[in-house]
Amino acid sequence: MIRVILHGCNGHMGQVITRLVADDDTVKIVAGIDIADNQNNGYPVFTRLEACNVEADSMIDFSSFKATDRVIEYCKDKKLPLVLCTTGLTQEQINKVQEASKDVAILRSVNMSLGINVLLKLIQDAAKILAPVGFDMEIVERHHKLKCDAPSGTALAFANSLNEAMAESYHYTYDRSQRHAQRDPKEIGVSAVRGGTIVGEHEIIFAGADEVVEFKHTAYSKAVFGKGAIEVAKFLAGKPAGMYDMSDIIR
Repeated sequence: MIRVILHGCNGHMGQVITRLVADDDTVKIVAGIDIADNQNNGYPVFTRLEACNVEADSMIDFSSFKATDRVIEYCKDKKLPLVLCTTGLTQEQINKVQEASKDVAILRSVNMSLGINVLLKLIQDAAKILAPVGFDMEIVERHHKLKCDAPSGTALAFANSLNEAMAESYHYTYDRSQRHAQRDPKEIGVSAVRGGTIVGEHEIIFAGADEVVEFKHTAYSKAVFGKGAIEVAKFLAGKPAGMYDMSDIIR
């Protein structure tokens, strides 16, 4: 039985993970951390991270970047493997995560969906074949109207994956409205749509002469992200210090 501390347990994703774990016999949430213990989660909730003295095998963090520094220090001190799902980290915080991975196992991903991470690998193979023969690469992402950032971190991860496959020789274009010129063959277009209650859709388009190849991922609920985070928590338990990524999970 893998014992997990859930940081941000009363947030939306925290509650999704709580429900998923309740149906999983191989993992148990032994403690939660949140700014207020205002829910009956079935496990103790601490309003201060430093007050949590519960033994665990890993931590899942779905909270705010404002708490990331404390989370990193806590996991370093406890030698507690960390599944870092929080987005919006500054470069300084990313550097701290890298440094902390010398002392503890950490996996940080902009998207915990197993499907998304399989797709990140598949599109690299496609890019290596299609881009050199003239296919243009475009990414379109769609999310609910409450999402503030654009493009999504996942869309940027797709762009980075494509660019990595092409030896970092491409640049990104987010807006063509102020430009009156043909498309640059070395650009990756990234477009964002916001509306309604769309959980998350990402399309990667390879547009060639007289043919188009498309890859698409659709998330119908946030449970896909919770499931991935739980699998990572199981994977990291007992692992030596180091920086891990989702490719370690899905290979």
